[in-house]
Amino acid sequence: MSPSGPFILRPVATSLVMVAIVLAGIVGFKFLPLSALPQVDFPTIQVQTLYPGASPEVMGQTVTAPLERQFGQMSGLQRMSSTSAAGVSIVTLQFSLGQTLDVAEQEVQAAINAGGSLLPADLPAPPVYAKINPADAPVLTLAITSDTLPLTEVQNIVNTRLALKISQVSGVGLVSLSGGQRPAVR
Repeated sequence: MSPSGPFILRPVATSLVMVAIVLAGIVGFKFLPLSALPQVDFPTIQVQTLYPGASPEVMGQTVTAPLERQFGQMSGLQRMSSTSAAGVSIVTLQFSLGQTLDVAEQEVQAAINAGGSLLPADLPAPPVYAKINPADAPVLTLAITSDTLPLTEVQNIVNTRLALKISQVSGVGLVSLSGGQRPAVR
């Protein structure tokens, strides 16, 4: 007898089995989680250094490059990417999945301490690092300009009003501001 023989001889049982399989598929589909980015906790640390008034080229040469050399010596580092912009350097370090974030955090702190002498002496603050989750990608990015208001006033309005309102929206985890001009005290 062929493998399809029992199914041909029992059409009602075959139909019931097929309906059961389709129903199980529909029920299973309803319970599948849906996410734009899967929930995977990569051990990722982001190091940010602020150097007001520095051009992107200066940031890259005097801040980002020395930090990259220090971070490149760490064990378990899988991927490193960096961005140098006007007055800010951001280095993102992704470690292998087998490494715990606490150990990676200690290594990052040690590398920052070791590279401190290679950084500009007039940095207002040492580099700061934070654990980040790559699944927490920005949902909204805004660029604010004005033809009538000075840039310092626009920055003040964004800091005091807009950022406060956005941070109060349910589900907002972080509001990050960059750029703008702060008034210099002379």
